[in-house]
Amino acid sequence: MATNTYLEGNFAPVAEEATVTDLEVIGSLPPELTGRFLRTGPNPFSVDPNAYHWFVGDGMVHGVELNGGVANWYRNRWVRSPEASAHLGEEPIAVAAGGLFRGNGNTNVLAHAGRILAFEEMSCPYVLDRDLGTIEQTEFGGSLPVGTFAHPKIDTATNEMHILGYAWTDSLLRYNVIDANGAITHQSTVEMGASVMVHDMGMTERFILVMDLPVIFDLDLVSKGRRLPYRWDDSYNARIGLMPRAGQTPGPEGDVIWIDVDPCYVFHPVNAYDDGDNVVFDVVRYNSMFKFDSDGPGDGPSRLERWVLSPSTRSCEVTVIDDTSQEFPRINEQLTAARHRYAWSPQATIDLLGTSDELRGNALLKHDMQLGTRSELSLGAGRIGGEFVFVPADGASSEDDGWLLGYVADLSTQTSELLVVDAQSMREQARVKIPRRIPAGFHGNWVADSALR
Repeated sequence: MATNTYLEGNFAPVAEEATVTDLEVIGSLPPELTGRFLRTGPNPFSVDPNAYHWFVGDGMVHGVELNGGVANWYRNRWVRSPEASAHLGEEPIAVAAGGLFRGNGNTNVLAHAGRILAFEEMSCPYVLDRDLGTIEQTEFGGSLPVGTFAHPKIDTATNEMHILGYAWTDSLLRYNVIDANGAITHQSTVEMGASVMVHDMGMTERFILVMDLPVIFDLDLVSKGRRLPYRWDDSYNARIGLMPRAGQTPGPEGDVIWIDVDPCYVFHPVNAYDDGDNVVFDVVRYNSMFKFDSDGPGDGPSRLERWVLSPSTRSCEVTVIDDTSQEFPRINEQLTAARHRYAWSPQATIDLLGTSDELRGNALLKHDMQLGTRSELSLGAGRIGGEFVFVPADGASSEDDGWLLGYVADLSTQTSELLVVDAQSMREQARVKIPRRIPAGFHGNWVADSALR
């Protein structure tokens, strides 16, 4: 019988949707948290182990609603892609004209312009209601022929969403700006070196940071049935593009300033900001990706680095911040595109996301970029965590005044928790007990009631 790492342990999908109320809370939930913590991820309902890759599984959103110190409910719902609707015997929802394919919302979920949106690369986002039902797909009142990717950056001053899109069909990168009302206000393109995988981006007050890195589309992998047809290319010139943000005046050398970097791959930056003429770009870096195994998780550990990019000299100065393997970095996103001091990331490797035992459990890390120090919270033996999201306290007095929210699974009991951590002290504040296992997933966000229409 064929086996697949991404269908075993904590990667294994759950078979049913559930609604659970009267959730037990250990500790004290912050009463000001009124809304829901949402996270999406792959949860395939029909899959060939020989062809499956974690990145392409059918999207399922998991949510816990909090209100006044009480946990009202836990829900998990498949995003109603055409395939999911057919699997569940439901009438299909209205889909958008754009996107290279319909997608399934398995990569990121967030609120913008009063709506909850679930994203996957090369497709248009799905609109969800407060109870995680799927309403429709959206093109934001415009046209998104190749859809978008899943990692928009929100300008907290204007509530504009800046988001890129790419396609295996050409080497163009599409730059879109969505205004605070959810309408497209800017679209432009950038020529990349090839059809590369562009999973995320950086943003400063001046620039959109474009990552043109050596993971390229390979048509031969399509013919071999690979669901994720990208591979490492040793000959490809790795570079970062500094593209003027919409509304910014291009410099005298043209629209994009390209800066060569050492060959590597970055799924997720921490943040970027302008520092005088330079640009600071904090990233989780891999030496390579899909080089030895196009179906695998990578070719070695990651590390946290700071890249200082100089537009004038077109150079990149690299400093290793932490060589502990980690992923899914987050900041206080009120500081997106501005100088940040703190970043939080789980000690997340593929083996720690998928399996654990009584002798180990992964940790949640806090980085102080100003002091160059790190603190951590162990999640406990046999407990598996993923991305944690920072939620600022009302009237916060400092950058790290708030909480970290994330799901933790326990394979031994097949249960989970929503863990709430004091972001300053890195101490547990509350655990919401969930009598279901929440499989390893990707990204999510806190969606306050006040953020929705």
